[in-house]
Amino acid sequence: MHQTFDAALEINLLHANQEGADHNRQHFDQWGITCLNIMSSPGAGKTVLLEQTLKALKNKFKIAVIEGDMTTELDADRLRKYNVPVIPINTGRSCHLDSKMVAGGIHILEHQYNPTDFDLVFVENVGNLVCPAEFEVGEHAKIALLSVTEGEDKPLKYPVMFQEADCLLITKIDLAPYLDIDLDRITENVRQMNPQVTIISVSAKTGEGLEEWFAWVSDRIK
Repeated sequence: MHQTFDAALEINLLHANQEGADHNRQHFDQWGITCLNIMSSPGAGKTVLLEQTLKALKNKFKIAVIEGDMTTELDADRLRKYNVPVIPINTGRSCHLDSKMVAGGIHILEHQYNPTDFDLVFVENVGNLVCPAEFEVGEHAKIALLSVTEGEDKPLKYPVMFQEADCLLITKIDLAPYLDIDLDRITENVRQMNPQVTIISVSAKTGEGLEEWFAWVSDRIK
């Protein structure tokens, strides 16, 4: 009985979240904004990837960032240096952003700026390989990051993240020569979970692969 109640509660929570995500997406569609949800474990390189992306694309597109973090604005402060609107959301003890939290960010965007001026909104989710993939926030595409330092088995151990991703970035590939890591094995494991996902290997340090990533983002702008 207890397990049945827990399962029903989880279904209800996910259903309510999905309704909120659909509502958020309607706002983005109405304004002509593409929303991309960036997810990974802590330290995989989400913020530095956004730094490089803002540097490369902020003069081509009008961009805003909804920045999720549990307790601080450290990452938000890093992104504000690129002179784009950054809306911080502290989740407290929650390990992911949900559609209601992102709706709060959309409300700020709507009331402090003219949302129809924007082309692209990045959502940087809380660092976690499990929950963010299960809670849509209104995004048009999900981007997952996997650092070479995390090992080859993560796509098999945390399948939902990789099954849900539209694009996977294998990050920190400049460190691969110093690790006992097989990049081909990572790709094979990801393909087991998601045969259709776009896979791009990048290094924010050397710049390798970043142009391919920028092109992928640009192709998604409405």
